[in-house]
Amino acid sequence: MIEFNGVTKVFKTELLTQPFVALDDVSFKVPQGSMVGFLGANGAGKTTSLKIIMDFIRPTSGQVDFKNLGNDRFEIFKNIGFLPERPYFYQNLTGHEFLHFMGSLSEISSSEIKLRTLKWAPRFKIDHALSRQLKTYSKGMLQRIGFMATILHEPELIILDEPLSGLDPIGRKELKDVIVEVHREGKTVFFSSHIVPDIEEICDRVIFLKEGRLVYDGAVEKLLKSEAQTEYLVKFKLSGKIQFSATIKNHENFPGDLQVVTVTENSKGELLQELVAKNIDIIGVEYIKPSLEEIFYHIKSK
Repeated sequence: MIEFNGVTKVFKTELLTQPFVALDDVSFKVPQGSMVGFLGANGAGKTTSLKIIMDFIRPTSGQVDFKNLGNDRFEIFKNIGFLPERPYFYQNLTGHEFLHFMGSLSEISSSEIKLRTLKWAPRFKIDHALSRQLKTYSKGMLQRIGFMATILHEPELIILDEPLSGLDPIGRKELKDVIVEVHREGKTVFFSSHIVPDIEEICDRVIFLKEGRLVYDGAVEKLLKSEAQTEYLVKFKLSGKIQFSATIKNHENFPGDLQVVTVTENSKGELLQELVAKNIDIIGVEYIKPSLEEIFYHIKSK
């Protein structure tokens, strides 16, 4: 649905300073029907990429191609819903007025706007506040109505820049549920976030940028398997201390003579053999599943 092909963006700075390369020959794909998370530290190039997609700025070289969104620029952007990180709201409009204004920009009839508002307002838990002016809304409520306006014209591609930023855990959970529901209706969702566990929870693909360069573009599970070192927790009962020849990364003692050690794949078999040989009661062996957040910070430090 979106294809970045060798996109480079250079910002010229002051006369005596070097130009800033925000994106350096970046290529990636957002397949139709996918839910793709966009990760990277501040300054990695995420917002620049989204601005290029939306044609707010132009790349220095390379191009962005859109598939199955339309035959011309007008039709393509009519099929995109975009929620920026810092959207502007007309403070004196009520929620209803704001949604009607945004819907009219997408040439939706008043009757259709009402029907779609009735459908989505309860899902966003904003129906009780639509008669109030937006200046009375909290940060979370503004985020909800902004997202609702983004999907009001039923776009095929939804682009969200930090949609969960500033929300409390309950608000994030509720908004994630709506994102998943929209995706299940067949929409392609592409969103950036610095809240890595949220992306791991709901996305099937992830794109990493680091200092303007592409680090990874692919399935979340593949990244988890390829980047992480396999580790296990081995639990056993033993009173007192004992030395093991197997390499142990961490060793903790708990009440009731319970001891838990962390070992790598290579050391696991050796440790289990030692425990059996010493007739030590083994409680269990547990695989430690790495988190996307751990891998994200590992990639950042490379």
